[in-house]
Order: sequence, then structure tokens, then C-alpha cells
Amino acid sequence: MAGNMLKKSERVANRKARPYAVAKYIRVSPYKVRTVLALIRGKSYVEAEAILSHIVNGSALAVKKVLMSAGANAENNKGMEKKDLYVAECYADGGQMLKRMQPVSKGRGHAILKRTSHITIVLDVMDLKGESK
Repeated sequence: MAGNMLKKSERVANRKARPYAVAKYIRVSPYKVRTVLALIRGKSYVEAEAILSHIVNGSALAVKKVLMSAGANAENNKGMEKKDLYVAECYADGGQMLKRMQPVSKGRGHAILKRTSHITIVLDVMDLKGESK
């Protein structure tokens, strides 16, 4: 347990040094977004952008926008080049749910939860061999 807490504290401390982007309240279920994020995790920035351009999943566009925002943050704020970056971390957390009612028989109503996602992508620099750290 202590090892996990140490890794988490290192990630949190190092997070400010790495470029990242967050999109909140995206109207797609986090479950659907995670399938797309699994495809780009650990890939280079250029490869991840190409993968997202050819996916027909509805959440791919939102993920691509977050990826491009993280790349722009790396270039403009950190002075890094996009070709040297890879997707170090990417995850989708659940956001606020829009609660709706579906009318059913006998005057009753069933709850419908329209889920939202918070998408986070963290980039990092590849080492000299072209491999992720």
C-alpha cells in the first residue's frame, strides 16, 4: 500500500512539469470514452492523433480535441515539440449525471441517467531511443 501512495505522490508532484489537458462535462458515458482511451494509451502523439482520426466511435472526436489541446499546451507553454511526445496517462472520470424521467404505465416514471465524462490526457517526452519512459 505504501508503494502505491509513493507512486501517486510522485505523479502528482511531477504533473505540473508535464503538459496535460482536461475536458469536463462531455456528454458521453465514461465507459464509452475509456474504450477509445485504451487505444491511444502509451502511443506517440502523432500515432495517437492518426488513430483518433480513423475511429468511428462517437467519443473519438472529443478525445482528439483533448489530445490536440494537450499538444498545443506542450508547444506553447512548455516549449516542447509534438513529435517528441507520447500519451503518458489518459483517463475518463464520471461527471455529473443529467437526471431525466421516462413515463411508464400506471402513472409511474423510471429514472434515466444521462452520464457525462471528464477526460484527462497527460503527455510526456520520449527518451532518446524513441520509447516511452
